[in-house]
Amino acid sequence: MDTTTNILTDTHGRLHNYLRISLTERCNLRCSYCMPSEGVPLTPKAHLMNAEEVYEITKLFVDYGVTKVRLTGGEPLVRKDFPEILTKLASLPISISITSNGVSIDRHLDLLKAHGVKNINLSLDTLDPVKFKKITFRNYFDKVYANTFTLIDAGFNVKINVVLMKGINDDELLDFIQFTKDHPVSVRFIEFMPFDGNQWNREKTISYQEIMDTVESASAYRSGRFAKFPTGEVGPKIVRLQDAPNDTAKNYKIAGYQGEFAIISTVTNPFCDTCNRLRLTANGQLKNCLFSNTESDLLTVYRAGGDIKPIIQKAVLGKFAMRGGLNTPEQFNDPKAHTDNRSMIRIGG
Repeated sequence: MDTTTNILTDTHGRLHNYLRISLTERCNLRCSYCMPSEGVPLTPKAHLMNAEEVYEITKLFVDYGVTKVRLTGGEPLVRKDFPEILTKLASLPISISITSNGVSIDRHLDLLKAHGVKNINLSLDTLDPVKFKKITFRNYFDKVYANTFTLIDAGFNVKINVVLMKGINDDELLDFIQFTKDHPVSVRFIEFMPFDGNQWNREKTISYQEIMDTVESASAYRSGRFAKFPTGEVGPKIVRLQDAPNDTAKNYKIAGYQGEFAIISTVTNPFCDTCNRLRLTANGQLKNCLFSNTESDLLTVYRAGGDIKPIIQKAVLGKFAMRGGLNTPEQFNDPKAHTDNRSMIRIGG
């Protein structure tokens, strides 16, 4: 690592050693919270980073301290050159993880294992096949559900990402926690977040406190799935786990269960003070925050043979203390603040 000037440290003293790279804006699902109903205009292929550019730009970040890379999309596995990209990145001294919708991940198990990928975040917002089709507009539930167990059986560390939406899948909260009883996974409940075109409003968000209230009161029920929680005098035996450094999630488990659950509360209880993440979009734009409506063009300058280090440093130094400058509930609730940003499908999960 170059120690003369750390271009990845912002004005709040946060070192950004975690880079999330979107490989594509394409996806084989159409989840409503991620993609606008009318779709998105896709960036022409010539304007996307190719495999060599992904590698070289990532290598520069690694030279300045990045130790962890997550490959996202869209759906990263729809890129035909995904094997080439992964092979190149695996030569760097970093840990590599991937976020996938799980539709085709079974085809890549040997490749992932060969290159040391151990951590898989799987997007699965419902355990109901009918609801799955309603959320994703595709009929792939059986495939994704089966691949969840394929990954577990193959020894991967599996986290299941569940975007909770009021009136859509919030009634499955305890079903997902019950899933952790016999399966060594971490189910992560993610508050519904606003992006361009996803029709967000705060009333659709299930807050951190609402989630915990539901879990804590579950032992009041004595029939069906709720009865299976180990109970104490006042409720289920919920164990607060130690969060990893810079973790975005608050982690818990039910005593005696194999798996865990966690809450990512970006909306109601943000965790920006320990943020160590930067995002690189598929077309080579650096976003210093998921909610930032500004981007820094690395790819154009890189292709012209220019030095992208000053651009990276300027972007990092310009990072706000919280949520791209959306510090108050009033600011966060302003629709214009979200429509000025990209849709999630074009940022990267």
